[in-house]
Amino acid sequence: MTTPELSASVVKKLRTYLRQGDERMEAVNASLRRLGVPSLDPRELDLTVRPLDLVAEEGRHRAIEKGISWVESLDDYARGYLERPVADRVTGNPRDIYQQTVAADLFENLRAAIGSRLETVGELIGPNRTTAPAVVRAAREPRPERLRILMLASSADGDLRVSREQKRIREAVERARHGDHVEFDFRPSATTTDLLDGITGFRPHVVHFSGHSNHDLIVLEQDIDAFNDGAVVTAEAFAKAVAGTDDPPVLVVLNSCRSASQIEHLANAIAPFAIGMSDSVDDLTAIAYAAQFYAAIANGQSIGAAHASGKAAVEIAGLPGHDLPTLVHAEGVNPWTELLVQRPRR
Repeated sequence: MTTPELSASVVKKLRTYLRQGDERMEAVNASLRRLGVPSLDPRELDLTVRPLDLVAEEGRHRAIEKGISWVESLDDYARGYLERPVADRVTGNPRDIYQQTVAADLFENLRAAIGSRLETVGELIGPNRTTAPAVVRAAREPRPERLRILMLASSADGDLRVSREQKRIREAVERARHGDHVEFDFRPSATTTDLLDGITGFRPHVVHFSGHSNHDLIVLEQDIDAFNDGAVVTAEAFAKAVAGTDDPPVLVVLNSCRSASQIEHLANAIAPFAIGMSDSVDDLTAIAYAAQFYAAIANGQSIGAAHASGKAAVEIAGLPGHDLPTLVHAEGVNPWTELLVQRPRR
């Protein structure tokens, strides 16, 4: 069948589904690796070691539920916005991924369903079909230099343990395998001047903020010695400050309450990767996530793997909110392949 003519809006939406589908497939594969299936063949699941109810629990909290939701969402979109023969090409898959009682079948069928849809949608939109002139957005080209992390901490009224967070991060990185490849610029009691000077002077690869924030603002400190109400910076102004450099960062981390609503714009317009919190986050949770995230980065793990490791550290510690850290990325980049600290060549 020839490739159909699709509107620009449909192509754009299908590209979004492709990106999401890649993430869902990687999540399923990561879940299988955690279950001890190194070849990613679900038939190798040893249910005598890990009972089915534990496998189902793993899937529900990790990958299966989101994967099935993605398949259903794409199928609904295809039926609503594509001609019937084209929609049938997207949704057609003989495997039943919804009524399985055997965990291995559930994983296998879900991977097949996601894979078939990724392949079909990729064929429909084609590698060269774009809705506008292509703009290549990616992380900086690898250079023989240390990873530079700008750490902005703000607690104008002294109610957050931001200094403790910076200490935990520094210690975790120092213990890591490639900790000597990481350089910090710590800015406690960070002001707007620290933000601007840090971005333009230190030229960080990573900008990390810890303190108070909301959906559309962050709170830095006033340049005075007494406790104060802080200096409110709108999300738009913060984004412009981060963008005001010839060397934009690769990653922005807002380790602060309800900051996830700010990160889509950051990832789409400024840095290829951004992390935020989807709701209010406890101090201990924020510290545990950040320390493990940067430890994993300094151990040569990808951004995606470090994010997963940080969330796991929170859950293992029995702290609330392990699902709050949220990672987004620009189109055309993959957090599971992007390394911020390169492993030395052998």
